[in-house]
Amino acid sequence: MPSFKSPFFLLLSSLFLRASLAEFVCEDLPHDVCAFSISSSGKRCLLETTMEKDKVEYQCRTSEVVVERMADHIESDECVRACGVDRNAVGISSDSLLEPQFTNKLCAPACSHNCPNILDLFFNLAAGEGVFLPDLCEAQRINPRRSMVEFMSSSGVAPGPVPSGAELFAGDALASAPAPNSLD
Repeated sequence: MPSFKSPFFLLLSSLFLRASLAEFVCEDLPHDVCAFSISSSGKRCLLETTMEKDKVEYQCRTSEVVVERMADHIESDECVRACGVDRNAVGISSDSLLEPQFTNKLCAPACSHNCPNILDLFFNLAAGEGVFLPDLCEAQRINPRRSMVEFMSSSGVAPGPVPSGAELFAGDALASAPAPNSLD
């Protein structure tokens, strides 16, 4: 006697399989988990703003930045806290690497050993500025002020207003920095 349990089981299995194969699309995410997420296609999600009836509205969008070897990822709240990033930040910039408090958190083991997505993002931002993030972290650990000066000088970032005491330090730090090796 045929059992009707088999076809029913097959129907349920196919429904679960289809649900598990669903694409993770940035545009479907709520804005409070958008930043630092990666879609099924491996592209980073980014938070954007629009004006709707004199009110700022947040929207999650798919960027063109592809993350290798990572997809379907929503960053954990633990990593967001440990790395000192803000999910409500619109756009991400290498400027945050100039802030010693941020760099301390990013380079701390709680972030650098446990949050590969955030680390990859800032590694690439630093590389875009001509800076190797592990070197910046090491310099930050040894001498935080000098690391910021070295980052600014290697990246071409124009310094903002600087108090006169810091100007003296910056000049001394640059003068004492080792000269790059030439490949002549």
